[in-house]
Order: sequence, then structure tokens, then C-alpha cells
Amino acid sequence: MISPKEILKKYWGFSEFRNPQEEIITAVLEQKDVIALLPTGGGKSVCFQVPALAKEGVCLIISPLIALMQDQVENLKNLGIKATTIPSGVKQDEIITLFDNIKFGSIKFLYISPERLQSTFIQQKIKELNVNLVAIDEAHCISEWGHDFRPSYRNIKVLRELIPNVNFIALTATANKRVLNDIEENLDLKNPQVFKKSFLRGNLAYQIFTVEDKLQRLLQIFTKTKSPAIVYVNSRKKTIEISNFLNANNFKSGFYNAGLSSIEKKISFTNWMTEKTPIIVATNAFGMGIDKPNVGIVVHYNLPTSIENYVQETGRAGRNNKKSFAALLQNENDILLFKKQTEKSLPSITDIKEVHRKLYQYFRIANGEIFEESFPFNLLEFSKKYNFSTFKVDAILKILSNNGIIEISNNYNEKSTLQFTATHKNVLNYIDKNKILKNFTNSILRTYGGLFEQEMKVNEFIIAKKTGITSQQVVTNLKRLEEDGLLIYKPIISDVEITFLVPREDDKTINRFSREIAQLIHQKKKKAADFISFIKNDSICRSIQVLGYFDEKTNHKCGICDVCLSERKISKKNISFAILKLLENNKNLSSQEISLNLETNEQDILIHLRYLLSENKLILNHLNKYQLNK
Repeated sequence: MISPKEILKKYWGFSEFRNPQEEIITAVLEQKDVIALLPTGGGKSVCFQVPALAKEGVCLIISPLIALMQDQVENLKNLGIKATTIPSGVKQDEIITLFDNIKFGSIKFLYISPERLQSTFIQQKIKELNVNLVAIDEAHCISEWGHDFRPSYRNIKVLRELIPNVNFIALTATANKRVLNDIEENLDLKNPQVFKKSFLRGNLAYQIFTVEDKLQRLLQIFTKTKSPAIVYVNSRKKTIEISNFLNANNFKSGFYNAGLSSIEKKISFTNWMTEKTPIIVATNAFGMGIDKPNVGIVVHYNLPTSIENYVQETGRAGRNNKKSFAALLQNENDILLFKKQTEKSLPSITDIKEVHRKLYQYFRIANGEIFEESFPFNLLEFSKKYNFSTFKVDAILKILSNNGIIEISNNYNEKSTLQFTATHKNVLNYIDKNKILKNFTNSILRTYGGLFEQEMKVNEFIIAKKTGITSQQVVTNLKRLEEDGLLIYKPIISDVEITFLVPREDDKTINRFSREIAQLIHQKKKKAADFISFIKNDSICRSIQVLGYFDEKTNHKCGICDVCLSERKISKKNISFAILKLLENNKNLSSQEISLNLETNEQDILIHLRYLLSENKLILNHLNKYQLNK
């Protein structure tokens, strides 16, 4: 068997593991069940990928997000490792072919959602595989007390019956003792070895600033900080607006949000990684697979939804162990808005039943029916049709997805299509008469071959880059060419698809999950309240607060957060005041005598003495002693 270190070197180019990766991998290879709590940036994936590569067979990874699975599969393929996932909306015949490819095609990793495990057909196909390890990613989702509870995670232990001799590794970046106990119990782990890496980030300064003019503060931050940075905001629109603002002020930045096409995301991500645009303004869609060691600052322009999310996002700074900053900008208006949005985005059971029922109506699905295919879905259009709040619909869709009622996926593989219906000669005649569209049309014909013979997939963003215009202008031009009878253009109108996983039963479906849903809503409210308490608590070191939240008790202050720095400023004033008071009663004293009287480090005393001299509050006499300057 090839050794773990050889595998690490071969595929990842590293000679040594990070602590405690090697111990975890050893335990996994010894067929032990493992729980690994490694904060963001701790290298969780390597802990199951290396041992799976060392053994015969395929590793089964349970992961909650389709986008995350696709991202992981792509990363493995880029390393030359065969990996796959089960796409949403695939037919049974296609699944059979996919599992045959796994069995006979040397595929090492199969990523699957917990909802997929509810299918007895999928369970049977898994039973036929030579599974060498089961990895449960984001394992905190199994707990009602975790920050993203998904009841479908409770079904994972069915694998214990299907493949009883295979060991499990459960991985998470954010969990306290209660959640870890839930993971062990609900996965039916056998005497698991638990590995916990401390949440302490000694090089990361948590700093919360009360500011009214946030844009001005951003300029101040980036004038001082030249290292790569992430600015987190709470809307797609803000990613663009703030990036434009920074660029207008000569700070090179890009933006990233879930509304971008996969190519746009890749370009934006690459520009940031290569530091062509060292600042990226992003929604929380930006997070998967980020491992850039020299990020110097993470700025939260808007409030994240929980301490867990805050710690995950700030944890992307300072992975090179150099001093880094987590700056959160807030004011009273932000807190009021946060509370309102929390209420708006947390629906009642009645709201959930209504949106759920309307979804079936929207796609004309009758009672008792279930369709295998996926449906393109436009959130704004649906919300407008039934007069729902988009915030609420978005939250409800996530709840329905988390409970295994629907599956939501991005149309990464979907593309707009194009075919020229006019003859080549007619197209040439047309563009000779319409000079404005000549370069545009020629560019398309050069980029995509075979457009006269068949319908071809096209990407509006690529066309825009090649022709030097916006994507919207590309769409306008293509529609004009279609109206003039030259081509047929079928744009993708939605970047999301919905697959219904259970037959339509309306309220009965929701009633089955009502207890879990009520618990989820309660937890969301509590976590929002905990985060506001964290922001407002400016008397306890931020690092102590974060560690305490995750059940790590310590009294050791970080010395670099906003609370600690504030205390240092106060203590400086107090020492200066104490020196002046002391010299009122003593005509003159040396620095050593002052230090002994005040029981304070002489080095600190010297700093304050220099300050008081510069302020002309003290003078040095002929004996080289300090006295008041009267």
C-alpha cells in the first residue's frame, strides 16, 4: 500500500501533514470510526481523501450542498483523481450507467446528498459497490443544535446496515460538545476517536467597529492594508456596487455572487487568486474550496447570520500564520435591520404549507403525482405571481430542501442555444447592410463552428468578452438577429432547477416534518440573538467569547481584538494618571522608583514617562529624576 505521505506528495505537492491530519488518517486506516472537528482552513478533505486513495474501492462522501459536491469533484479531477456525483433529475437508466462506471472505471470518490440516500434504489446500488470509507461532510447538520440542521442527515446511518464493515469519518468545522454527542449518537459510531483542533486563532484580530460611513471606513482599511482581502456583503447587488466603488478609488477589486455564471465565477476567482484583483467583494456564496494563505483581512460589511458563519468566514484570513484582521462594520441601524430580516426570513408552519402547495400548483403537479424530471425555477417570477416575499420563499425552499422534500440545484451544465437558419450568403448580405452587427456576428461565427448545421450551446459571457460589450448587449443583439430571421436563440431563463423528491400530499408532507421545522426556526432565532450579544459585548475579549461559544474555556486574552486594544488604551491613561498622582506627593523619583511604587513593569513606565515628557507634564531634573512641570 502506498503511504499517506507519498499520496500527499503525489497529488497535493506537500511533504508534511498539518496537525492533526496524520493522526486522523492513521485512525481511519486502522478501520476506526472518527469524528474530526477542524476549524475552517484545517484541511478536512485531505483527512478522508488520502486514506481512501490508499485503499482499494470507492469512498462515499455525504455532502449537503450540490454546489459544494460539484466543486469538490472538479478539484479532484484537476488533481487527476477520478470522482463523480449523481446529477439532479437523472433517470434510473442513467443512474445504472453511472454506478457501472464507478464499479468498472476506477472511480475513487462518489459524492451524494443525504436526500439521495432515501431512495431504496440508490441504497441497493451502493450495496453493490466496494466501499472503502464513508465520509460525512458538514456533520453538524445531523444535530438539532447545529447551525444548519438537516433532518435528512439522520437517515445516513442506514449505511450501517447496507455496508456494516465500513468505517465512518464525520467532519465539521463548527460544533460544540452537544453537537459532537449528537453526531456520535445519530451516526451510530462505534467508540469513535475524536480529534478536536482548537478554535484559537492567535494571529487573527477580531475587531468590531461602530461606524456610520462604512464606505469611507473601507477606504481607510485598504489604504492601510495591502494584502489580499475579502469583503462580505449580504446581496448580489452590493457585490457589484461596492466593487465599483473600490475600483473608482483605485483599489483593484472583483465581485462574486451566486447569480454569476460558472465561467464568470471562475474568472473572478482566478483574478483574486492571482492578485490581479486582490480584493474580492462577495456574498457568502464565496467560500467553498478557498485556500489562499496570504489573505490579510476579511471585512464583514453586513452582519453574518450566526457566530458559526462569522468564524467560518473570518477563518479565511491569516492561514499563513501571519497577523491578520477580521473587521466587522456595524451600527444600530444594522442591528435593527438584522432583527427585522431575521423575522422576515423565518416563516411560520402556515407560510411553509402555503408556499409548498403553490410550488406544486406552479408546475401543475396533481395530488399523488411525482415527476422524475427537474423544473427550471425563477424565484422572482414565482414570488411575484403569488405575492410572496422573496426572502421568505428563499428561506422556505431551503427548509423544504433540508427536509428532503425537494432538491435545488444550479444549472451549471445548462447553456443557451443558437442556430443560424438563414443561409451563409444571406447572413453575409445582412451584415454588409448592418455594419453595427458585423463584428459581433463574425465573432460568434469564429467562436462557434457548425452553427449553420445544428443547434449549438453558447455562453453569452464569453461572447461579451470577445466582442468587448456587456452580456446584456449580447442578448439584445441576438434577439435582434432572431427578429430579423437570421437565427433561433434560446436563452436560459433560470439558473436554478427544482426536483420534487416526494409525491404531492400538500399539508400531510409538512406535518410529517413540523417538529423538526419548528426546532430549526427556534434555533435560527437563538443563533441570531447569540450573534447580536457577541457584537454588543465589548467587555470580554473577542477570542475568549468565540472559544467559549464552542466550549473551550480560557481566561487568556488575545491582546489584539477591539476589546483588548480598548483596555490597553484605558490602562495607558490610568498609568499616566497614576504617575502624575505619585509625583504630586513625591518631589522627584527615578523610573525604577516609580515602577516599584506602582507595581508596574518598568518598560511600560518608561513608555508613559516619554509620553508625559512630550506633553510637557513632566521634566527631568539634574539628578535624572522625574518631577512635575509646574
